[in-house]
Amino acid sequence: MDQSIVYVTLVVRDYDEAIAFYTGVLGFTVVEDTPLPAEQKRWVVVAPPGSGGGAALLLARAATPEQAAVVGDQTGGRVFLFLATDDFDRDHRRLSTAGVTFVRKPAVEPYGMVAVFLDLYGNRWDLVQYAHGHPMKRVG
Repeated sequence: MDQSIVYVTLVVRDYDEAIAFYTGVLGFTVVEDTPLPAEQKRWVVVAPPGSGGGAALLLARAATPEQAAVVGDQTGGRVFLFLATDDFDRDHRRLSTAGVTFVRKPAVEPYGMVAVFLDLYGNRWDLVQYAHGHPMKRVG
C-alpha cells in the first residue's frame, strides 16, 4: 500500500491576504490558484520551497460563521503546522526580520532546534530543524 497526505486545509479569512502572507513572508510558492465560480470559491494550494511534492496547504476561505469562528484557532491553541528547515538560524532570522511573531524562543530539544511562531491569523507553527538521524529529518 502506498498512501500519503497531500493537502492540509487551512481555513483563512481571505484568499489574497493569505497568499500574500504565505508567499511574501514565509516564502511559499503558489502551486495552484483555480477559480471555482459555480461554488463561489477558489482552489488555492501553497507549498514551502523545496517541498518536492510533499504535503501542501489548501487555503480555504471561511464560507460560514462557524468556519470564520475557527480562523486562527483550528487546533484550540496547540501548534498546528510544522515547517521543517535545513537551516534553522537562517530561517528564524529571515522570519523575524519579516515581522513574524515568535511566541516561543528557539530551544534545543532532543529532536532538534525549534521555535514557535504565529501566522497572520494566529495559528501556531513550529519552525524546526530536526537533529541528524531523527526519523522526521527529511529536509537538508
